[in-house]
Amino acid sequence: MKAGTTKNRDLQIFAGLMALALIAPLAIYPVFLMKVLCFALFALAFNLLIGYVGLLSFGHAMFFGGAAYISGHVVKVWGWSPEMGIIAGTACAALLGLAAGSLAIRRQGIYFAMVTLALAQMVFFFCLQAPFTKGEDGIQAIPRRPVLGLFDLSDDRAFYYLVLGIFAFGFLVIWRTIHSPFGQVLKAIRENEPRAISLGYRVDQYKLLAFVLSAALTGMAGATKALVFQLASLTDVAWQMSGEVVLMTLVGGMGTVFGPIIGAGVIITMQNYLAGFGEWVLVIQGAIFVVVVMAFRKGIVGEIQAWWQRRSRNQA
Repeated sequence: MKAGTTKNRDLQIFAGLMALALIAPLAIYPVFLMKVLCFALFALAFNLLIGYVGLLSFGHAMFFGGAAYISGHVVKVWGWSPEMGIIAGTACAALLGLAAGSLAIRRQGIYFAMVTLALAQMVFFFCLQAPFTKGEDGIQAIPRRPVLGLFDLSDDRAFYYLVLGIFAFGFLVIWRTIHSPFGQVLKAIRENEPRAISLGYRVDQYKLLAFVLSAALTGMAGATKALVFQLASLTDVAWQMSGEVVLMTLVGGMGTVFGPIIGAGVIITMQNYLAGFGEWVLVIQGAIFVVVVMAFRKGIVGEIQAWWQRRSRNQA
């Protein structure tokens, strides 16, 4: 399939999803939808790194949770507006990504993953001990001030459309990145890094830029989630959060444009509607993960794309 056709198809699907999203609050609880959108953006940012660069990070929770704490603190304590809180959280996540990425990209494979995990654990213990994070209590009752001093966010439905706009912005940034010359270099690095080096590309610089972009968008998702739930807690920065986004990406389809969105929707829906099972939710999630890995090795969206390509070839 030609690149131009693929790009047009992606935009058409995205437009259709956005049209559905605009009317979704009429039938579905807005807070649930906002949670799905925040985690979908988180999974998309993570997928940019693992799906298009081939770097498996076990530490993305440090950007998600770190931005949540920063956003919650500046909005509640410093009195900043919500949009400035999200920008502050995103900027801090990008700076943290620059520092962490500068260390992590010096290693490859499992060593890269372990370095990111170790750094994330350091951030977790910092958040546990730092005075402004309030320890195990977290930052609670984060106020929902008007956006730009005009638009009231106390209504969940009004806030939902702000979150939808943030998600759309993040999606389009990622979509443009993977379809740009920069994105093509990232795919070349994923497929054959020694060859990319032999062609004269400064591989480490490309990896670092992709890592920082992924961290920034992850921070945007975390900062937005903190304002949605008016809470920033240790759960956001714990290693389990890093594992959860890996699960979302693999279930939906690693290296696909829409896979992380579907994966996030599936996992968040299970958590929401299976909450009555208590700790058994984790067992159920694990069982579903095993089934998906065994039956849908490319993820839900990946398998659908593979089937559609086979069908197109047979018709041709």
